[in-house]
Amino acid sequence: MRKFAVLVLILTLALFSAACSSDNAGTSVKTKKASGKKEITIAIDQNFITLDPHNAGDTVSIFGIRSMYEGLIGFDKDMNVVPALAESYDVSKDGLTYTFKLRQGVKFHDGEPFNAQAVKANFDRVMDDANNLSAKRSWKYVDSMEVLGDYEVAFKLKEPFSAMINKFGMVPMISPKAIEKGTKYIEANPVGTGTFKFVEWKQGKTLEVEKYADYWGGDQTNVEKVKFSPVPENGSRVAMLKTGEADFVYPMPQQNVKQFKNSKDVTIEESPSTIVRYVSINTFMDQYKDLKVRQAMNLAVNKEAYIKVVKDGYGHVLDSTMAPETQYYAKQKAYEFDVKKAKELLKEAGYENGFKAEIWGNTSSESVKGMEFIKQQLAQIGINVTIKSMEEGTLSDEIYTPAKPEDAKVQMWYVSWSPSSGDADGATRGLFSSEYFPPNGANTAYYNNDKVTNWIKEANASADPKVQEKIYHDIQRTVYQDAPWIFLASDINLAGHSNNLEGVYVAPDGAINISKAQLK
Repeated sequence: MRKFAVLVLILTLALFSAACSSDNAGTSVKTKKASGKKEITIAIDQNFITLDPHNAGDTVSIFGIRSMYEGLIGFDKDMNVVPALAESYDVSKDGLTYTFKLRQGVKFHDGEPFNAQAVKANFDRVMDDANNLSAKRSWKYVDSMEVLGDYEVAFKLKEPFSAMINKFGMVPMISPKAIEKGTKYIEANPVGTGTFKFVEWKQGKTLEVEKYADYWGGDQTNVEKVKFSPVPENGSRVAMLKTGEADFVYPMPQQNVKQFKNSKDVTIEESPSTIVRYVSINTFMDQYKDLKVRQAMNLAVNKEAYIKVVKDGYGHVLDSTMAPETQYYAKQKAYEFDVKKAKELLKEAGYENGFKAEIWGNTSSESVKGMEFIKQQLAQIGINVTIKSMEEGTLSDEIYTPAKPEDAKVQMWYVSWSPSSGDADGATRGLFSSEYFPPNGANTAYYNNDKVTNWIKEANASADPKVQEKIYHDIQRTVYQDAPWIFLASDINLAGHSNNLEGVYVAPDGAINISKAQLK
């Protein structure tokens, strides 16, 4: 009977999937762009929340910002640290001083020179408590900054922080002239040093950028203009790729990949990912405080079926708090699908008849389908889930506005996470430290374990990779057993693009890079 029920569920959700991802254009691509036209459109599944490079936390906003801005260091295609606005750096033996030699001859998009004073203006903005910017979390361990010369700066840390160099890549440099005009100006008028510069942002509709002719790195791209178009509905993004209305689509809906297998016009790119899919559980609320309840919820969700139904087979069971591609990953024994045991645990916790619950998520097709799956799975153990789907900006406000855990209304959040800083700290501290409850961070499970919080501090303070690895392994084991999430899957990145476009790619963290886009 259980196998039959799962089969019925899979068939039901498959029909739901087909409805969400209607195919209305066949498999051939009708290219409408004239030869030689140097403009491209990139269709994405979510809206940009902010264009303030010091206050962005979601992946979509981050890669929109990265198209126009650069930090002192950057990341390559594999998330390795590479030079950017700093041509080199040095770390003192005690791990407390980071000295950067800056590139000369770099200009911001408004003509302002990039130099040590520009770095100081950005440092002062980020560290000013009155601005309340999320980027301050990246520089939390920085005590002071010193200008050593026109093109040399030094940052002094309060204590050693092993992931510090990666964090410098998370704070893009804004033109000092723009900083003088204030936050409202910065939010609507990005001024960076990147290969593309800002043209227009129609919130909820499009973001347009154009090639920056005076880019310090020379001629990196032949694309004159890029338009990002948020298109939450899967079928619509696919249709745009088929008609040539979009040149690049991410994420490519898994169920549509086969349509392009023999296409002469479109290439599907499949790449490793550090993105993890999960449902955070508000452990501060009464019904979720009991570990047995959270473990029961994990046992009630068939992760293999989730990957098959929601991800169309493109993914791996999430067997840790981070993806296998992430630094210091340690595999855990995954929660096996066991409805009987889940019911027993709920009964032991005093919820023999289940309870009413609510799950939040954004409006993308995959999120809606994922929440429907969770709803049907938890119904097997008597948890009656109501789905609340919201536009990304509204959802973010609802999640991060409460000042105290007791004010938080979110029960469960269907969400994904990827460490955009490319390190284990980025996959851990903001999610599981008790110091990072919203609005300070992304610990939306309000997970509170003093041992884990202290381990995170110890890992950051150590300069020994072996010590760090052991601590992060301990953290993963402990958090996974404590089940503040319903652990679902780690992603495989899928993108589709027209064959006349090269150089645009999706990094492991899910960020789209357009800096070297080339149209044939």
